[in-house]
Amino acid sequence: MTTNEHTEPTRLRMVAADSWRFSLIALIAFLTLVDLFATQAILPSLVIKFGVSRATMGFAVNASTFGMAVAGIAVALFGRGIDRRNGIWISLAILAIPTTLLSQTDSIVVFAFLRVAQGLCMSTAFTLTMAYLAEHFSARQTTSALAAYVTGNVASNFFGRLMSAAVADSFGISTNFLTFAALNLVGAALVWFTLQKTSAMMRADATGGPARAAWKGPLQNAELRACFAIGFLILFVFIGTFTYVNFQLVAAPVSLSPMALGLVYFVFLPSMLTTPLAGRVAASLGPRMGIGATLALAILGLLLLLATSLPIVLAGMALVAIGTFLAQAIATGHVSRTASRDRAAASGIYLASYYAGGLAGSFVIGQIYDRVGWTACVAVLAVVLAGAIAVARVLQTPKT
Repeated sequence: MTTNEHTEPTRLRMVAADSWRFSLIALIAFLTLVDLFATQAILPSLVIKFGVSRATMGFAVNASTFGMAVAGIAVALFGRGIDRRNGIWISLAILAIPTTLLSQTDSIVVFAFLRVAQGLCMSTAFTLTMAYLAEHFSARQTTSALAAYVTGNVASNFFGRLMSAAVADSFGISTNFLTFAALNLVGAALVWFTLQKTSAMMRADATGGPARAAWKGPLQNAELRACFAIGFLILFVFIGTFTYVNFQLVAAPVSLSPMALGLVYFVFLPSMLTTPLAGRVAASLGPRMGIGATLALAILGLLLLLATSLPIVLAGMALVAIGTFLAQAIATGHVSRTASRDRAAASGIYLASYYAGGLAGSFVIGQIYDRVGWTACVAVLAVVLAGAIAVARVLQTPKT
């Protein structure tokens, strides 16, 4: 048997093993983040239940992003002694508690605080998983592993919203939250049975300094600062778009029913196919051109949201999703490659900035929507993405 005949089966086994691991990563991401955006699909129903304005309800639903930002920083700073697997599954198990309580509350204030608690749990699991991936994959595989994680995030947007709309429409809002609490527990069990037990998460830097000292490096790096800003602006636009477009879809002339509104989120399906290509896009175009091209696609999608024809609006939503998810995957991979020493701190800052952008987008676009209207919202969102493209100009293709 020739050398090639020996190596080909080995290569195929390695490819199969990588495919299995990446699929597992995507499934864990799905179960970790499914609560984050699913509630957006039932925003019009929640406005009626709580009797508040659209901006208030949108801000309360997206209060989870505040918890995501806080936990991202906290875990990066103080999580050095946390075993990754234990930290992930325990966070997902605890996540089931506020998710269950959401089914019982009639107070908008309590609802917002429970969403923050959800964000704390989700971000803890998210950050620990990011560290786990960085430590268990080679530099070549890291971008693909992170793209698989972002793909799971895309799937959570798609199936989570669809499931939320279907369950709430058929069985009520309370049953909806109880269903997602069950998914939280499934995620905890999956992590327990599939991930290897590992050592403490974040080690001291090479000089043995405290973890907080490691934050100086990422903040002093111009490319990393640009990635942090890009992350902020990406989720600003994503949350601002997909929170308030719901109200456009249920209003005349489109006038969708709650169940039909859930079906709209099939627009995320193309993103599930394109996001895994982020590594190839970054390799062929570089991070600067890759982020510029994908966000330009998202801007085109935003402009289509001004149409009154449902097919055109759906096409616009699909383009916004494709562009923002690809850009996020490219930016996340660039942070991982650029922060060679202080990767944990850099990831924590990126996630904090990313989710802070989501909270800001929810608040700012909500105010514009209630006071000025949807056209003004789209204009602001397009300008924000143009700003992200401008920031990306400082990014350089990393040396191989």
